[in-house]
Order: sequence, then C-alpha cells, then structure tokens
Amino acid sequence: MKPFLEPCTPPQYRLECRISLKLLKTPPKSLTSSTIMTKITGIIPARYKSVRFEGKPLAKIGDKTMIQMVYERCLQSELLDRVRVATDDRRIYDSVLSFGGQAVMTGEDIATGSDRCCAAVKGEDWDIVVNIQGDEPLIDPQVIDTCVRSLLDAPEAVCSTPVVATTDLDEINSPHAVKVALNQKIEALYFSRYPIPYNRKGIEGKTYYKHIGLYCYRKPFLEKYVTMPQTPLETSESLEQLRMLENGYKIQCCLVKYESVGVDTKEDLEKVKTLLGV
Repeated sequence: MKPFLEPCTPPQYRLECRISLKLLKTPPKSLTSSTIMTKITGIIPARYKSVRFEGKPLAKIGDKTMIQMVYERCLQSELLDRVRVATDDRRIYDSVLSFGGQAVMTGEDIATGSDRCCAAVKGEDWDIVVNIQGDEPLIDPQVIDTCVRSLLDAPEAVCSTPVVATTDLDEINSPHAVKVALNQKIEALYFSRYPIPYNRKGIEGKTYYKHIGLYCYRKPFLEKYVTMPQTPLETSESLEQLRMLENGYKIQCCLVKYESVGVDTKEDLEKVKTLLGV
C-alpha cells in the first residue's frame, strides 16, 4: 500500500502549488521564492525500550499499532514532502514497512529524539526537518503545518514549536506539562516545568502556555545543535530545547488549539482507546 500523499511530481513543485493556491491567499513578505521551494521531511523517532512502557510504538489501538496511527496522521499534513520513522529496533522497522510506510534504522545509543532525527536525514537534501512525537496517536496534521509555516515566516529563528493556552490548574502545576514564557513576537523566552511566569496574585484564572513536543528545525542548525554540549539550564530542567536558548538562538512558537494526548504508560493507552471507542 503506497502512502496516499506520495508525490507524482517533484516535491518542491507540489509544495509550491500547495502554498500558493491552497494555503496562502496573500503570501507573507518573508516567503520569498527560495522559501516557497523548501523541502520538508517529517521524522518520527521510535524506540522500543522504555522504562515505563516497553514496546510502546507497537502497542495496538484497535486494529492498528500506535506507530501506524501516528504515521498515517502525519501523511495528512499538506506541507510534509516525506514521512519516515527513525527507529533502533528491527521489530518497529518491519512493522512500518508492513503497512507501506518508510523507515530507517538508527543507532541504539542515540540519546534524544532530535539526535535520532538528525541521524535519519544524514546526507540527505532537506531544508526543514520536523521532529514528530511517536507516542501521540491523535496528532493533528494541522498542528504540523502551522508549525512549519511559523518557521517559514520567521527567518531569524532556527526552530519552531507549538504551544497551547491553558488555565487548567493541574496542568499548570504539573512538572510533566512544560510551560513557556513568550515575548511579544511569540518567541520563546524560557521553558520550565515550573509555572512561569510567577504571578504574585495567584495563578487561578490566569492563562499559561503549555508546550507541545513537536519541533521544526532548519536542517543546517539541527546538524549543529546535536553537536552542542548540554547546558546548565537544560540539565536542571531536563528540557533539551533550553540548549538553543542558552546558546542565544531564537525559537519561534505558534499558538494552536490542540489537546495533546501523549501515551507514556499503559494507562494512557487505555485513555486513547476510550476516546476512540476501540
């Protein structure tokens, strides 16, 4: 079975048509002819080993594996010219090929999803690499496209990532929900597991911004980024994106309306099944 978005014309011309005719009635000034021809790939890092949920990518949701659900939703993106799974396990690799997807084997000793994405595109000619979480089977393809557009619109940024507004006190106080402080250009000032900014009058009824773990990188920067040593704030918060900010790079955020449903445990998987009625 071939992916239904497999191009019959060169990807760059397909992207040019999509942007000019379908997405951008009035192209932003930052979209020059060179950026319109941008080549974009989506990479889904997928590890088999996990402390909390081993074999998670191959967990079944109805009659499909989780990795298949993520992959097929990514294919619905209008801006990705290719989708590929990057894995360290032959079982995941074979599973992806069995449903007609593309996959590449990467090393077992790779530390992060960004490192795995970089390894997956080594030697390939791409302008933007989108790091897509393999444990979000309900990922909205429009979020991917919005994130890509925000990077195309921000020539000074090396990366873009989505955020969602929240007033939920449990989310705001949870260290598992990463918060971000933004400037007036919706660029990231800081990411933290702590509620930021601090509000001396209390956080009830206040709007905070929750980070969604999807990243669009300019490929030359991604290749540089994975060689940078870890930074103090990154280590303290255990948030790799802080490495970019600590080194003075800009991260362009984009506001989206999206309820992220990540699967970290078997209990999370059951919640997704309940949502889908399977």
